[in-house]
Amino acid sequence: MITRQVFIRTVSVYVVAYLVLLATILGMMYAYPKPELHMLVNSLHTSFLDTFFKYLSVLAEWPLYVLALLPLLWKRFKFPLFFAVCELSGGTVLQILKHLISHDRPVSVFENYPDLELPLVPGVDMYHGNSFPSGHASTFFMFCTCCVILMAIHCIREGKLRDLKTKILFNATLLLLLIFAALGAYSRVYISQHFLSDICVGSIIGFTTPFLMLYLFRDRMRRIKTK
Repeated sequence: MITRQVFIRTVSVYVVAYLVLLATILGMMYAYPKPELHMLVNSLHTSFLDTFFKYLSVLAEWPLYVLALLPLLWKRFKFPLFFAVCELSGGTVLQILKHLISHDRPVSVFENYPDLELPLVPGVDMYHGNSFPSGHASTFFMFCTCCVILMAIHCIREGKLRDLKTKILFNATLLLLLIFAALGAYSRVYISQHFLSDICVGSIIGFTTPFLMLYLFRDRMRRIKTK
């Protein structure tokens, strides 16, 4: 039996690290106007980073979905099903917000600032509307948070977190997943498809939805066979 306290303690490193990151971003958003902040966090462009972030951004368009389906090859249904429910739920909320708020993308906003040169990456097709929030940021955080939750449940059930070495390795993995999600979300800012506020709210949707779905469907998830 997995108690709420044990589960929260197991994922606490991931949750606390995300909240610290979120608080930092919110502080930056409060301190700087949107165009200035975009230029600030986009001040370092190199050919290597252009290529790296250009292709990292693409992972949220289809590769992460393919990766989420791979467990089906071994007849393991928990992760694909959990990720699908989370992505459909969070994606619905995100699309509603996109079309209700309908903010312009950086390439359109910066047309009003002729003295500022928008950092662009060669070979990236630029979009103009429905900037807020970022769907890519949501997908990156959705995927990684689903991984964290199911890893935590599995390790608790199997009793794999009893020694210090395993706990350190587990927490390091959680932090790596958070770094991956954060870099994936930031890639959207780097290639100037989104503002920092867009990926901030996208990350919140991607982070909170799996925890909400876990709470709502916790009884059904216990009955899903892993083999």
